[in-house]
Amino acid sequence: MSRRISYREALRQALREALQRDPRVFLMGEDVGCYGGTYAVSKGLLEEFGAERIRDTPLSELGFVGAGIGAALGGMRPIVEVMTVNFCLLALDPLINTAATLRHMSGGQFSVPLVLRMATGAGRQLGAQHSHSLEGWLAHIPGLKLLAPATLEDARGMLWPALQDPDPVLIFEHAQLYNLEGELDEAVPVDICSAKVRRAGRDLSLIAYGGTLGKALAAAEQLAGEGIDAEVIDLRVLRPLDDATLLASVRKTRHALVVDEGWRSGSLAAEIMARIVEQAFYELDAPPARVCSAEVPMPYAKHLEQAALPQVSAIVAAAHELCG
Repeated sequence: MSRRISYREALRQALREALQRDPRVFLMGEDVGCYGGTYAVSKGLLEEFGAERIRDTPLSELGFVGAGIGAALGGMRPIVEVMTVNFCLLALDPLINTAATLRHMSGGQFSVPLVLRMATGAGRQLGAQHSHSLEGWLAHIPGLKLLAPATLEDARGMLWPALQDPDPVLIFEHAQLYNLEGELDEAVPVDICSAKVRRAGRDLSLIAYGGTLGKALAAAEQLAGEGIDAEVIDLRVLRPLDDATLLASVRKTRHALVVDEGWRSGSLAAEIMARIVEQAFYELDAPPARVCSAEVPMPYAKHLEQAALPQVSAIVAAAHELCG
């Protein structure tokens, strides 16, 4: 039976289920316990599971991400929360040089089953330092798996399979989605290997993820009234990318438009476009296109922040230009 729920509540349900199902699972991070999480995702879990399993940490991402890696190597299943994606930069050394490499360097003798959750994205007037979308940076690293739940179903269902993965899994929760509400059925297993078609179409493949999925769907609805039938692909898994789903869509529509909140230069959008060109060049009717954030540190002023981000109007305009 379905009920109305928020994205935040779906994440909390996923945490609660994981803690109930496996005694090795624990949550750690800044303010996850007494405060209930910066975004109230872990609210009430300290009272339910106790301080051994809901652990407040010092303000040192380098320290507590490293501790999570050690706990994973010791047989635990840690869920580490980093407040916002920019703070993960303080923990890149243990994350990239240890967690991502150890299974390979040990010939499979050791693995790091760590889940790292963090808020990402802009749109809340938090200035340049707290508005990053660094998914493309981290998608560059072999040994990591990257997930971007953009729906209630994925927010609820991605955590448990992520905890079963032998390699570190990074989950990017777009901060604009926490208040998203909708109907959610009982939990069902979620595939954390594949992209998903969220809207079928025949004229154009709109490829999005995380905070841009809702904008892509809104643009597709507007385009439908203007004579363009857009198919919307939710990447969901940013590493490894699901080439098969992308190419099946592009070969059908013959047009590809990528919507990415990252910056254009060196972006995840660029990688997706390159793969499409490498594998489906002769089936395209036009070069792939993209809508990305402006090449500036994210402005604080609301009107400038909105101007810097991909918006529905920009997606619609790019679709018309691409489809002629």
